[in-house]
Amino acid sequence: MTNPEWNIPDLLQLSGGYWSASALHAAVKLDIFTALDGAFRTADEVAQLRHSNPRATVMLLDSLTALGLLEKRDSSYSATSFSAEKLSKTSPGYLGHIIMHHHHLMSGWVRLDEAVISGRPIKEPVSHSQNESMRESFLMGMFNLASQLAPRIAASISLAGRHRLLDLGGGPGTYAIHFCLANPDVSAVIYDLPTSRTFAEGVINRYNLSDRIDFTPGDYHADPIPSGFDVAWLSHVLHSECRAASVALLRKTVDSLNQGGILMVQEFILDNAKDGPLFPALFSLNMLLGTESGQSYSGEELSTMMTEAGLSDVERVVLDLPNGAGIISGCKR
Repeated sequence: MTNPEWNIPDLLQLSGGYWSASALHAAVKLDIFTALDGAFRTADEVAQLRHSNPRATVMLLDSLTALGLLEKRDSSYSATSFSAEKLSKTSPGYLGHIIMHHHHLMSGWVRLDEAVISGRPIKEPVSHSQNESMRESFLMGMFNLASQLAPRIAASISLAGRHRLLDLGGGPGTYAIHFCLANPDVSAVIYDLPTSRTFAEGVINRYNLSDRIDFTPGDYHADPIPSGFDVAWLSHVLHSECRAASVALLRKTVDSLNQGGILMVQEFILDNAKDGPLFPALFSLNMLLGTESGQSYSGEELSTMMTEAGLSDVERVVLDLPNGAGIISGCKR
């Protein structure tokens, strides 16, 4: 991995970068952009709408303007076209869920040094939180992220001749939905914890696919996985597990496939030297903070685990995805 050329301003910008993130998080949490979607309002008007302090509100609005997320005219503010589309709750392109998920992760990241010393997680995984707001931010945040990629992935991977798809640990079912939209002959089952059911069924109904996609509640470690599938899709599941648990889960998933079925794993994939790309490397630290033994894996590690689980013809799908994401597929012979 080629090291970047660092200078002092870049280093200090990196160190203080959380200031900008915190301003964005506060604005999303206070739903500022919805209040300013399609209208210019003064800081006093926004403060009244959001029950906030007028002096503090003008500081936040000016900072958001400096970030380019608001437009200011005289003493009034309005959302830009981008922030109205992505940060207003009235927009179908709203990304506030994933931003709030990032916000909920921050309390763990400030204690990263403790996790590095102990080698143990310092917080409960957000995905298993008993806090409904945090769980919603996680699940619908995954929907936010997957919605950016799923249509492209589903259009790029042929499922011709295949009819039943298992979306294991599929949360709100974004990938199951888009695979079904791209393949009219395919039906799907989303298998995930019971706490995901309401969110998944809401998204499925939004796409009018309740006749083709079912949700089966269960713990894929402890409970049986349904069988009879032609395709199994595991998107960002293995990074929560150690190597041994990942192989065991892959074997269990292979058993759910018909002969000739394919299993596809999507992860943030490290290079084989494991020192890049940057996002998978940092994501490994995120797993340190919230799981007992989760981590990012290299492409070589994932391929080896899939082969050990009984798959053949294991190969990486040729598809350029952001943040070091990649897909590796294998076939059950």
